Amino acid sequence: MLRSMYSGVSGMKGFQTKLDVIGNNIANVNTTGFKSSRVMFKDILSQTAAAATAPTDEPRGGSNAKQIGLGVSIGSIDTLHLAGSAMTTNNPTDLRIDGDGFFAVSLTGEAEGGTFLTRAGDFHVDGSGNLVNSDGMFVLNTEGGIINVPENSSFGIGSDGTVTIRSAEGEINAENRLAVVVVRNPEGLEKAGGNLYRVGQNANPADGDGELALDADANASRGSIVAGQLEMSNVDLTSEFTEMITAQRGFQANSRIISTSDEILQEVVNLKR
Repeated sequence: MLRSMYSGVSGMKGFQTKLDVIGNNIANVNTTGFKSSRVMFKDILSQTAAAATAPTDEPRGGSNAKQIGLGVSIGSIDTLHLAGSAMTTNNPTDLRIDGDGFFAVSLTGEAEGGTFLTRAGDFHVDGSGNLVNSDGMFVLNTEGGIINVPENSSFGIGSDGTVTIRSAEGEINAENRLAVVVVRNPEGLEKAGGNLYRVGQNANPADGDGELALDADANASRGSIVAGQLEMSNVDLTSEFTEMITAQRGFQANSRIISTSDEILQEVVNLKR
């Protein structure tokens, strides 16, 4: 069989994956805290038809290797952790991180029960007074516990994550502080659905021992918290549609390679007639 046919198949598979990623990006153009992805290609190991030769003292120069490429494969699918635009809602439980940090949420309300990270700060206060996300997962404080607002109390969240609760009697409690986590390699986070990220083996949490640093002091890298705002998706529709056209043309070109290779094989078969 012709090598060009297999190269064309690999190209079609690669561009199909690229179209899948682009489609997901466009579908999430209005998803709070969503980070777009991109596909990077790499060539497959080439077949060497003739090895290179070194120059000699004889009246003969060196020659370069003769190699035939065998197609393309997916090099990586990267998540671009660029900041999305801010949307003002004036809702006190809508939070945006102005920096590189992530909110920490847990299904059990304890860090040991499985912690997920998110940039989507559309939080709510449930019937028990707990600060939760849209799926009912508890928002964690720097101690790895839940944040509870007592009944008949008002509260506000400062730029450093401090939750100030004022009771009906006027007593102020500022012991809770929202956890903001920094990950050394954000691209190592794995998307878990629901605007959540799972800490992968290559994420390297900033404390260096494989555990999430929930109790670290806020700094410039973690960023400040802005109440009354949400971070929107960082998908750029102009770029996505441009990449979609490129992927579509690449898919068409590779399909033409396959059809041309098939015509050549048909000519070979017809030689016997």
